[in-house]
Amino acid sequence: MKKLYFKLTLYLGLCAVLMSSMSYAAPLVIKVSGQVTDAADGTEMIGCSISEKGTTNGVLSDASGNFSINVKDQNSVLVFDFIGYARQEVVVGSQTTINIQLVQEANQLDDIVVLGYGTQKKSDVTGSVGTVKSEDFNKGVVSNPGQLLQGKIAGVNVTSVSGEPGAAQDVVIRGVGSLRSGTTPLYVIDGFVLDNSGNGFASNPLNFINPQDIESINVLKDASAAAIYGARAANGVIVITTKKGKEGKSEVNLSVSTATSTLANKIDVFSAADFRKNVVSAGGTLFDAGGNTDWQDELTRTARSTATNLSMSGAASEKFSYFASLGLDNQEGILNNSSLKRYSGRLNLNQTALGGKMKIAYNFIGAQTENSRPDGTNMVTDMLRLNPTIPARTNGMPTLLDDILSPVARQDLYSDDAVNSRIIANISPSLELYKGLTYKLNLGVDFSSTDRAVQTVPYALLEGLDLGSLNSIYSKNSNSLIENTLNYVFAKDRHNMSFLAGHSFQKFFENQTSFQRTGFANNDIEPRYQDQLSTTEQPTIVNTYATKNELQSFFGRVNYGFADKYMVTATFRADGSSKFGANNKYGYFPSFAAGWNITNEDFMSGSTFTNLKLRASWGQTGNQEIPSKITQANFNDSRADNDTYPLDPNANTLDDYPYGTIYTRLANPNIQWEVSTQSNIGLDFGLFSNKLTGTVDYFNKASTNILLEAVPADPIQPTPTFWTNVPNMEIRNSGLELALDFQNGSQSGFYYNVGGNVTFIKNKVVDSPYAVLTTGAAQGAGQTGATINGYINGEAIGSYFMKEFIGIGDDGLNLFKDQNGDGQVIENDRIVVGSALPSMLYAFYTNFGYKNFDLSLNFNGVSGNKIYNHTAMSIFNKGNLASSFNTTDFAVQYPEEGITNSNEVSTRYLEDGSYLRMNNATLAYKLSPQKLGIDKWVNNIRFSVTGQNLFVITKYTGYDPEINSGSSIGGVQTFGIDRFTYPKPRTFLLGLNVTF
Repeated sequence: MKKLYFKLTLYLGLCAVLMSSMSYAAPLVIKVSGQVTDAADGTEMIGCSISEKGTTNGVLSDASGNFSINVKDQNSVLVFDFIGYARQEVVVGSQTTINIQLVQEANQLDDIVVLGYGTQKKSDVTGSVGTVKSEDFNKGVVSNPGQLLQGKIAGVNVTSVSGEPGAAQDVVIRGVGSLRSGTTPLYVIDGFVLDNSGNGFASNPLNFINPQDIESINVLKDASAAAIYGARAANGVIVITTKKGKEGKSEVNLSVSTATSTLANKIDVFSAADFRKNVVSAGGTLFDAGGNTDWQDELTRTARSTATNLSMSGAASEKFSYFASLGLDNQEGILNNSSLKRYSGRLNLNQTALGGKMKIAYNFIGAQTENSRPDGTNMVTDMLRLNPTIPARTNGMPTLLDDILSPVARQDLYSDDAVNSRIIANISPSLELYKGLTYKLNLGVDFSSTDRAVQTVPYALLEGLDLGSLNSIYSKNSNSLIENTLNYVFAKDRHNMSFLAGHSFQKFFENQTSFQRTGFANNDIEPRYQDQLSTTEQPTIVNTYATKNELQSFFGRVNYGFADKYMVTATFRADGSSKFGANNKYGYFPSFAAGWNITNEDFMSGSTFTNLKLRASWGQTGNQEIPSKITQANFNDSRADNDTYPLDPNANTLDDYPYGTIYTRLANPNIQWEVSTQSNIGLDFGLFSNKLTGTVDYFNKASTNILLEAVPADPIQPTPTFWTNVPNMEIRNSGLELALDFQNGSQSGFYYNVGGNVTFIKNKVVDSPYAVLTTGAAQGAGQTGATINGYINGEAIGSYFMKEFIGIGDDGLNLFKDQNGDGQVIENDRIVVGSALPSMLYAFYTNFGYKNFDLSLNFNGVSGNKIYNHTAMSIFNKGNLASSFNTTDFAVQYPEEGITNSNEVSTRYLEDGSYLRMNNATLAYKLSPQKLGIDKWVNNIRFSVTGQNLFVITKYTGYDPEINSGSSIGGVQTFGIDRFTYPKPRTFLLGLNVTF
């Protein structure tokens, strides 16, 4: 494949160089002129693009809408294109005068939006739905759908756990609304509902989806749009639609790309020269090995990534269409031994029969994803703290360090390799039983299998590593779905109605087994390829678990529209889940919405508004993303403490006692569903023939029946914790969303569009009976367990709760503010000092085009949040510097600070998390196949160069302000703590797309 790519690139490059010396296939011999007007009012259209299809030959209409163009022959096709109007194509034939009337695109208003269990015209949608089409996706090296969405839709905040290839992402739609159920929305791919449980893969479980296969992504944000999915829609729903064959258009598309990635931002630790000075100044004993090593350069690399995708699509007739694709993506990370490789295949088929009454849709995805991961936390720690005077290698071998494993050696000793194979297939036959009445069956399966091996090769030079280790993990997941729906569409006079009724049954099974072993021969054979016998000294530890869950649902929806002006939607869903106890097995989730197309009113005639629609909705959704079995009792055998009784009077030790049976979890059949209640009012608008479009939404969301694994207030309890719905506690999110887009063109051939979105959001915990529920705690010697942030009554989720640092005292130790004035600083002097959640999300973009060139720029950012720099707290202190470990100038900020001062959790390490990022920029050029003389075989050639993460404007001193630790405490998700996070890369990508 690399050879094919090289040959194709070389050929096209030579063609481009020789292009200027080539003669055109035929002279321009026919002159065509005419006028372009608006079909609605006859207005002359200035700056309409008229081009000869398949060539770069084109002109623009003048101030009177007139144009004149020379074309090749009578078979030439003229394309008339103007923003906000339906595109027209006309065969020249024998015509020399062509007058065209362009029709305003009922366009964006008639665009089809994919919702739950159906579609609607955009003008008829009453809920809050955000849509991103493939041409607007984020460009560059992209591993999963979340990266395509970042910054694209108001109210949707996408943050990566780290800069690792294929890293997991936190996708938050309209705020965090749960304790134990995370933030992950429900994903639906071509009508198949995915399961959000883990699959044994350390990186993002959505990495199996090839972004090149995705046609559009719709985000169902409010309860009216999402309630049709009931129990799993509390965090919103993301509906992914993949590409299908299009009637009358058969094509083969080949896209290849190569990219390089480097460390985007280095942390300014001391150079070797500065280190020597500062260790002495700090009163430490300098260990000088005489070297000059930049460990950040030494332990990172210029990573190479390649992608090759081939797709075929078309339609044999209106009865049959197809889309097939194969993809190979190979992405390297900037840390050694870090990579993600994906082999993917897709087949989408659509067949019509029985005179159009029967339709069958078949979708298949097959993917194998290989993920290699380094010991990222220790690697990043060493990059920042290792003595820069120590050479990385001595005599070509990793330099030996006292009681520490050299990171250069670790790269060869440690590996974490996982291979995931996944197949998703669903078939959806539908049959029109009666005019307007359609029955549809949806059958789907999702099988996933992962083999993961985490190993350390025996290393005789360091105690504790001489035996080696291996953890073999085998995971299997299955997800089967069967759905039956009836849909009736009725239209008479000015009335339009549709009725949906359905039943769904979904079964999930998850199983994982792990074998942990130590004691391997040091014989140049990796532990995973060796035998190891379990012994008393080196036992094999086996862990296994399995869960099975079922979900049965009944749902219905009614849509009513009158005169294309007034719309009403009512939805109801009942979900029964095996995760809940007998007394609350089912949850019930209603929603209502109304819309008013104001532009269709008579009094709006002649208005500058092309579109003006008012929407309002209310509804409830549920959350079942909780651990399985929590409503059922569980037992264990134990000899500990008072769990056993000496029935044998001759027993002398605890080992002689019989096992006692104890509760580890109490049955609780009364646990209820978490419920999210949301109201929304929105306005969609378009002006000046939809050159300016936008939406405004205000939402209010409250989550109740919050589920929590709580510690009993009474110390005498049969179990140390119990599951409960926290009485009266609420998590509230409210906010305002605004999105705008403006597009225009000029007579010179220059066109552009600019736009963006902003979300103001307020999060608050209400009526919590707990002082603080910890979401983030410190780690490390002398720090473990200290609360950093949590859920606090009256505050936002992830609020930082700590002492306020005010300087260094005369004794060289920390000074903290006495908040209550009692003359001493203790735990009750901790205060809330900000939140990890941003109060404002924003993004903006601009796209320019001139003839065959186009340029797109995308920016995104957040404001109002803070980041706890755990990395700085752990290693950037004066004590470490005095011990000849490297730091930044943060450690010497206070000359009077003593080297024994503690790095206690406080505002000293709390920083502003706001940022503005240039997410990506793409410059592209389209070559003319006709000028290259290959237009008989090639329809389109496009070269592009893309930059990702080009710059970030921020006050944060860590690697990157986009922080999501990806960890949890007691199942409660952590936010805004940066602890040795894998740094983000800066990437440049060269791409070539050829359509045949």
